[in-house]
Amino acid sequence: MKPPGARVVVTGLGALSPLGPDVPRLADALRAGRSAIAATGPGEPVPYRAALPDAAVGEALTAAALPPAATRRTSRPARAALAVAGQAWRAAGLHLRAPDPRRIAVVVAGNNLNGAQSAAAAARLAKDPMLVPPRLALQYQDTDQVATLSEAFGIRGEGLTVGGASASGNLALIHGARLVSWGVAEVCLVVGALAEPAPAELRSYLNLGAMVPTAGSGPGGPFDRSHRGFVHGPAAAAMVLESAESAAHRGAAARAELAGWAAGLDANSQPDPTVEGEAEVMARALADAGISAAEVDLIGAHGTGSPLGDRVEADAIARVFGAAGPWVNTVKGLAGHALTAAGTLSAVAVVLQLGGGFVHPTPWVRDPIDGAPRLVGDAAVTTPLRWALSNAFGFGGFNSSLVWRAAP
Repeated sequence: MKPPGARVVVTGLGALSPLGPDVPRLADALRAGRSAIAATGPGEPVPYRAALPDAAVGEALTAAALPPAATRRTSRPARAALAVAGQAWRAAGLHLRAPDPRRIAVVVAGNNLNGAQSAAAAARLAKDPMLVPPRLALQYQDTDQVATLSEAFGIRGEGLTVGGASASGNLALIHGARLVSWGVAEVCLVVGALAEPAPAELRSYLNLGAMVPTAGSGPGGPFDRSHRGFVHGPAAAAMVLESAESAAHRGAAARAELAGWAAGLDANSQPDPTVEGEAEVMARALADAGISAAEVDLIGAHGTGSPLGDRVEADAIARVFGAAGPWVNTVKGLAGHALTAAGTLSAVAVVLQLGGGFVHPTPWVRDPIDGAPRLVGDAAVTTPLRWALSNAFGFGGFNSSLVWRAAP
């Protein structure tokens, strides 16, 4: 929990997802309820995907306005991290005025980020050991992204990676908020890194029953009876967290306040979630923010489209918020599941909705599950929003919830 009186605000956002290469286009896609999920072709390891083309990564890097040297000889996940970090950095005005570099921290959300790159290197090794690129020794480590971001932006404060399966994005935001609220840093750049699983990793999700297994009856969708698992949607997202005092000193506008948070474990190494664990972190996050469940206007649900996951989260939301509850949506129904970056992308989506006064549609819902939360439908709802939650839950019993307050 944060010390009394400490305030952490968001001054910059960055996003690169199948919904667009920057924050404005993400906001447009959310408001329109535009989905990027599509069927794949023959021979693909999964039947559905929300694609992230190399051209989108390049366009996102252009929006970040980084010098060419910053992206030289970097991996695709690292280029994506630089792209979203650069967008958030500029949006926060840190390129114009920034604190002492020793007072800026960087936290990267994610683990096992470079599976595809390692699989490609293994194929090269089998062909000829001399074909394995020397830089793989650096790039296969998740910490390479921390070091790359530190070098690109001159960050000299604390830096680390935070891994918690699909809860990684939220856990990184919690850790960044703690660094700021405890006074360890004035600014923390939090990046939900692009995870590129190896084909075998994707296939293992499929074999586990976590992903949509076949192309036959469509991809389905979260909280709808058609749900059959998640669809992979590679993405990266970033937030600049800053003390309210630092933001005021720099003249930086706050997009929202990260007013409360909670995380916990289920004491369970398996992929099955629990109502108790999810409800507990939501309730503790509300208490941390000092608000009641009745004050919440929106929940950005974890909502992967897994039948078990949706059922458990719906029951947990009902336990905390009652039968009616606030509006609920999930960006995964439009952009797919970004794995370790999912929590960060969801948080960016929630902040955009708080600032824009809208709740994005859930157009995939045609036959809601019994006890489904208050879902939006085909068209965005325009409404004032003051308080919101964003949830992220991961295999192995990682539970997390964040409370956001709209900027005045």
